[in-house]
Amino acid sequence: MIYFDAAATTLQKPKAVAQAVGAAMGRLSSPGRGGYPSAQKAAQLLLRCRMELAELFGVSDPERVVFTSSATHGLNIAIRSLVRPGGRVVISGYEHNAVTRPLHGVERLSIHMVNTPLFDRDAMLRGFRSLVTPQTDAVICTHVSNVFGYILPIEEIAALCRERGVPLIVDASQSAGALPVRQDRLQAAFIAMPGHKGLYGPQGTGVLLCGADPEPLFMGGTGSNSREQAMPPFLPDRLEAGTHNVPGIAGLLAGVRFVRSLGVERICRHSQILKDQLARSLAGDPRYQIFHTEDSALQTGVLSFVRRGTDTEALGQALGEAGFALRAGYHCAPYAHQTAGTIETGTLRFSASAFNTGQEAEELARYLRGR
Repeated sequence: MIYFDAAATTLQKPKAVAQAVGAAMGRLSSPGRGGYPSAQKAAQLLLRCRMELAELFGVSDPERVVFTSSATHGLNIAIRSLVRPGGRVVISGYEHNAVTRPLHGVERLSIHMVNTPLFDRDAMLRGFRSLVTPQTDAVICTHVSNVFGYILPIEEIAALCRERGVPLIVDASQSAGALPVRQDRLQAAFIAMPGHKGLYGPQGTGVLLCGADPEPLFMGGTGSNSREQAMPPFLPDRLEAGTHNVPGIAGLLAGVRFVRSLGVERICRHSQILKDQLARSLAGDPRYQIFHTEDSALQTGVLSFVRRGTDTEALGQALGEAGFALRAGYHCAPYAHQTAGTIETGTLRFSASAFNTGQEAEELARYLRGR
């Protein structure tokens, strides 16, 4: 199988990730729950992972790096912390259901969406400038569209939020490990990301960078302040109730070290080259509509396309039977399809990782052209 679904999860991992998970399973117990070596070593592992994540993402205090089970988990914490019933939020037209569904669960919430064309940064900024007011509870914005790889002008949006005194929540699900993401530059209230995509960690891992003080999504034992019934007021304990996913975090640390060793820019450029290669191969075939720009400032290594007159899900299944793994459908982001005009068809999504090759991209292009 040739795997081109890294935007969902990076299936191909560095060998060190599986080795770290296996070693943790047999050697590490629950951190913060004992003074014996296996618990102490687990606590040391968590601290090392927080520190390396803090260095990668520009967080001055590693204790404000919180482990979650996914980006969705982190986004729910962020939204719960800032958005109140009857409030007002502004979002982009490219948000994932991990953002929009929690928002739709807030009573009487006024949701204002910036709907602008693909790859039009100026229009996007004009839209945010017109909608973001000091009365806004929060701006919630994806850094990169999971459907189209569109890189939104997140630094400019962050500057606008600071200017108007509005907290910003960033969904970095598609940018963490693929683009520079720096809390010291964005000064966001929260940045949420998964461990299993661009950070090459295991599924069931995630990270929330906390620039603001959060409210717990769930409560329980933390190994600290155990005589008190209130959750600890300090991070990371305030958000990390229950037993940690120590094997997952061990694998995440190995994945983060892999990303840091290669460099985010190198990884991104590699996936962009493969995306451009596929787009050029399909550009001359009138049967395909491709959503593409070669401007590296506007699109990552994610490419969506539609074959005119062909059911997208059926083509995705045929690709799978032919040995190619691509995502077909709406990618849990219906508003992105409404914004881009693909709500009736969905798209096929190509997304490359550091482990894909030009030969694999050419094999996919050859199949699509000859089908």
